[in-house]
Amino acid sequence: MVTSAHEGMHRIFQERPEILGSVFEVLGVPLSAKATVDAITTDVTETRPLERRVDTVLRIGPSDGEDFLLAIESQSGKVAGKEASWAYYVAYLQAKFRLPVLLLVVCQDGPTAKWAAGPFDCGTRGWTALRVYPLVAGPDNLPVITDARTAAKNLALAVLSALAHARNPDCDAILEAISSALQELRETDPDTAEYFFDFLEVTLGKTPAGEKWNRIMSFVSYFPGRGTVRETAYLEGKTEGRAEGEAKGILSVLEVRGIPVSDSVRDRITSCTDLDRMDTWLERSRTVERAEDLFDDDGSADKPIS
Repeated sequence: MVTSAHEGMHRIFQERPEILGSVFEVLGVPLSAKATVDAITTDVTETRPLERRVDTVLRIGPSDGEDFLLAIESQSGKVAGKEASWAYYVAYLQAKFRLPVLLLVVCQDGPTAKWAAGPFDCGTRGWTALRVYPLVAGPDNLPVITDARTAAKNLALAVLSALAHARNPDCDAILEAISSALQELRETDPDTAEYFFDFLEVTLGKTPAGEKWNRIMSFVSYFPGRGTVRETAYLEGKTEGRAEGEAKGILSVLEVRGIPVSDSVRDRITSCTDLDRMDTWLERSRTVERAEDLFDDDGSADKPIS
């Protein structure tokens, strides 16, 4: 099952592609400011039952050169055999789309980032048939953004910095800077501020950084009715309207994670008044692969939708 942090580390590139310019600058790979970015299918499976999916594949159209594909993977630790999958992704995408391919691996700790940098060789008897050099973004090369003005100028990069440095004591200062930037942004662009607020809450989860984020935001009433930590503080001691807030929070988390929600699932969530059950659904919404999985093991009184 995909974790919330895993979802977030690659989904931010799909939802906010403007971050790519800053990341490429950090990696030392030139990218024109006016490049176009389009998501393409992530299915790199040729025949079933083999199941291979790269997290995110973007087609980059620089204004100063040919298009290329950027395959993005999120890696939380060293995984045996992963390098073979990466070689497959690169070779398959190049063959299918007839375009150059770069592989970007986003990591949250130094040892994983060092391993992911490779190079990874395929060959024998002193002869290399294929060599893969991933680009790696992680705590060693993503900046620690602790200044509110800097965070406000490049909010997407600041959020990615918080994810990459989530295990670093500096993450507290990063989150403080992002909080200040969001408070200003909500006056001019509340939708973007709301997106990043929920994005961080979902992706940081119950980690120490996530607990810090919750403490910061419990003092800020951003968008009442979302069912997240803001709503918990805002509606503490109140019963009326709590179920509606919980429902909106569940749907918000699923939306941020890109999980499709059918009308029947939406109706079931919004019509529920059992706050304990909705708390369970809210927690599950951070990790489920399908919206219907929210209702697993809820008991005979509320059977899962088929």
